[in-house]
Amino acid sequence: MDDARLLRYSRQILLPEIDIVGQQKLCDASVAVFGLGGLGSPVALYLAAAGVGRLVLVDFDTVELSNLQRQIIHLTRDLGRPKVESAREKLLALNPDIVVETDTRVLEGDALDAVIAGVDLVVDGTDNFPTRFGINAACLRQRKPLVSGAAIRFEGQVSVYFPGQGESPCYRCLYDDAAGSNETCAQTGVVAPLLGVIGSVQALEALKVLMGIGTPLQGRLLLFDGLHMEWHTMRFKRDPKCPVCSKALAS
Repeated sequence: MDDARLLRYSRQILLPEIDIVGQQKLCDASVAVFGLGGLGSPVALYLAAAGVGRLVLVDFDTVELSNLQRQIIHLTRDLGRPKVESAREKLLALNPDIVVETDTRVLEGDALDAVIAGVDLVVDGTDNFPTRFGINAACLRQRKPLVSGAAIRFEGQVSVYFPGQGESPCYRCLYDDAAGSNETCAQTGVVAPLLGVIGSVQALEALKVLMGIGTPLQGRLLLFDGLHMEWHTMRFKRDPKCPVCSKALAS
């Protein structure tokens, strides 16, 4: 690590839990960020700033005016641009030492597996259950850790999954086919800073997993009520009847 990088990351390197060894792990790591919207924006910015060496940005959408209230990585001049290209520009301006790749495909099947197989960790910032279920299943097949977050109205949640590893639950252990009503921000609204709060927690959990420090939110769902400024934790275990991980572990 050269002098410029040592200076850039000096405030992290000072932490005994990280030190030069942990920082080098980040520089050598790769992360796929699915969704460059309200959650993916702070996630990608903090991972890039912290020195994660390679980021793969996955989103098929373009920047719209209604996005700018909360998707802080995009600017008014980015209207109409692919979100991944807008985000890539900001991330490289923030940290030119990292590699940022983009993918505008709607990923499914082998294509989804290929992207996830090529990274060390996945962060899910998408906003619908079918996509989250697909990402979870692919992480299970590829045995990759998953940091999942969600936010709507004044409420958010975060958890970390190591699908297919021992007794670790997967995302489908927590949510079944009939999960919620698949509400979106476009339907019910969301307060802008909430996405920063939840996305920042996702980024921190991703860094912890990559460096192997602290205690990740495995088997714990962290719940945030922004209207009353309260945090709660719900513990959960792997569902032995889970339609995804129970079948995979049994085969």
